[in-house]
Amino acid sequence: MLPRERVLAALSHQKPDRTPADFWAEPPAWKRLLDYTGHDAPEKLLRQLQVDLRHLEVPGPPEISLPGGICQNFWGERYLYRPTDWGPMREDLPGALAGARCAEDLDRFPWPSPDGFDYSRLAADCDRHENYALLYGFADIWQRPGLVRGWENWFSDLVEHPDWVHALCSRFTRFYQEDYTRAAEASGGRIDLYLVISDLGHQAGPLISPRMFQEFVAPYLRSLCDTIHGLGARVLFHSCGNIGAFLPALEKLGVDLLDPIQPLSPALQPEALHAEFGGRLAFHGGVDMQRLLPFGSAEEVRSTVAGYCRVLGESGGYILAPGHLFQPEVPPENVLAFYDPDLR
Repeated sequence: MLPRERVLAALSHQKPDRTPADFWAEPPAWKRLLDYTGHDAPEKLLRQLQVDLRHLEVPGPPEISLPGGICQNFWGERYLYRPTDWGPMREDLPGALAGARCAEDLDRFPWPSPDGFDYSRLAADCDRHENYALLYGFADIWQRPGLVRGWENWFSDLVEHPDWVHALCSRFTRFYQEDYTRAAEASGGRIDLYLVISDLGHQAGPLISPRMFQEFVAPYLRSLCDTIHGLGARVLFHSCGNIGAFLPALEKLGVDLLDPIQPLSPALQPEALHAEFGGRLAFHGGVDMQRLLPFGSAEEVRSTVAGYCRVLGESGGYILAPGHLFQPEVPPENVLAFYDPDLR
């Protein structure tokens, strides 16, 4: 099979010739891997690892510099870049609206428009990766508003200012509906998956109650899923943490592919997920980034990867990927072991 055929078969819960694979990494992890392998371009590394997806993006407004080394992006997220041995890593701070005192403060922020994005090269990018499944975007309908407000404020807003939460979630959802529609038009409908991100869990369980999920997340996620399906594509939804309690709702809202699966939760082990959701919800990732990949041996990595491919990929419905973006602490030997073609 061609890589795209392999991915589309898995998403349709049909068994491909082998389990398809994806690759996500922080910039310093990319650098460490490229230095280790001697490749001078990311595409060469992806081909060596036999990765089946390619991630697309379009240029948007540049980040701006604030006093104290703080950076701010076009949404108003603020962060520092902390040095590591392989390059800087982002550390989030309370965002531009952390000091908002009224709804008018939210309205006065210079909100971005898709008009500020350049879609002109997207068709050529699609052509360059014609044999691969294509993933576009970085939509966030709940977490990113929280970063702009600052997490402490955001959780207080859920109780004290629910109208602010709805206003921000609505604004972000409308933006990404338009962004994804323009990307589909620019690419001639070639994009296979659109990414939706909102971290809803911590290590042991959800960050919010089922009632708050239904009020503040579900309507916006359903709306964006409907838009993506209307574009002829599928939804990859990412949430860190143990969100097992939300999986039935996510399936009903239109999520096609779930990333990343909290691997250290007993309830989210491959066997349990396959038993409950096999044939209905597809899965992406899951291989432990907290302990196994940074601290385990290459043989332990191979054994775990083989287990995920065997259980979740038994009848399709699984894309191999780490439980989070590869971090720079992961030894390159473990990354190469992860993508051993004999395991898939």
